[in-house]
Amino acid sequence: MLDMNRELRVLVWHVHGSWTTSFVQGRHQYLIPALPEGGPWGLGRCGRPWPDRAHEVHPDQLDDLDVDVVVLQRPEEIEVAERWLGRRPGRDVPAVYVEHNTPREAAATTRHPLADSDGIPVAHVTHFNDLMWDCGRAPTSVIPHGIVDPGHRYTGELPHAAVLINEPVRRWRITGTDLLPALAEAAPIDVYGIGVDGLAKSLPATTNPVRGIADLDQETLHTEVARRRVYIHTARWTSLGLSLLEAMQLGMPVVALATTEAIAAVPDEAGVISTDITAVTAAARRFVHEPDLAAVAGKAAREYALTHFGLEAFLRNWDVLLSEVVR
Repeated sequence: MLDMNRELRVLVWHVHGSWTTSFVQGRHQYLIPALPEGGPWGLGRCGRPWPDRAHEVHPDQLDDLDVDVVVLQRPEEIEVAERWLGRRPGRDVPAVYVEHNTPREAAATTRHPLADSDGIPVAHVTHFNDLMWDCGRAPTSVIPHGIVDPGHRYTGELPHAAVLINEPVRRWRITGTDLLPALAEAAPIDVYGIGVDGLAKSLPATTNPVRGIADLDQETLHTEVARRRVYIHTARWTSLGLSLLEAMQLGMPVVALATTEAIAAVPDEAGVISTDITAVTAAARRFVHEPDLAAVAGKAAREYALTHFGLEAFLRNWDVLLSEVVR
């Protein structure tokens, strides 16, 4: 019988800030590797207002902390964890691998890095990921996203569209950056995220301005995004951007490309999803010019997102999975 009340020491790297913010809201002790130089193996908390249960730890401390389970998010972490712990994840210490991303090459035939391992289960963040990855004999499960409720902040006072894209120039077609000029036919577009400084120079002249706004802290970001009339989700190929769910919980109407898991995340009453960029642009224009309609759709978006992407179910599902892998 599983001991669902046992508090675990969970080693987990700070890789995806929004996902980790939700994950460390649970009831366990979360050990976050931190190195003086930061970098991919030692970001620590990065000043985020996480609960006290999220502890920054130097790798030298891990031997003495009796880690119960390792939550992996990158294939290289298996070797790093073995070096730091002196124990092999999946063999000497329980482990689970979180797959945040869609396959980066062939959509339906890419083998997962853990496909030949039956000692480490793969937890997908969307059903779409589970469908598309070839995980071989690795056991799989799906734990949908759950996010910390930012509260209903929508004012829609600015007749602009908000978009969130990290590194829009480098990632270009993957994130739908090339679609921004067409979308700017509908309204001025404010693009938030990391690496947006050079965005305007990379785009042709547009009917309305496309403005890159430097990366903001989450509190400020939520407030500023919610002042825009509509949120547009431009990603062609992504798992399920948490920014879309956050916008919905903020109370914003959303317009999205009908790709990957977005088709299951946005109900008809919350906005418009389509693979037709003309239809997406028209929907954005309508919300911008009809603020009452936008407010009604935003209310529906918030209600749906709270019900389907709330924190309680997310943490409960993770409790079950972690208990299973350490039993």
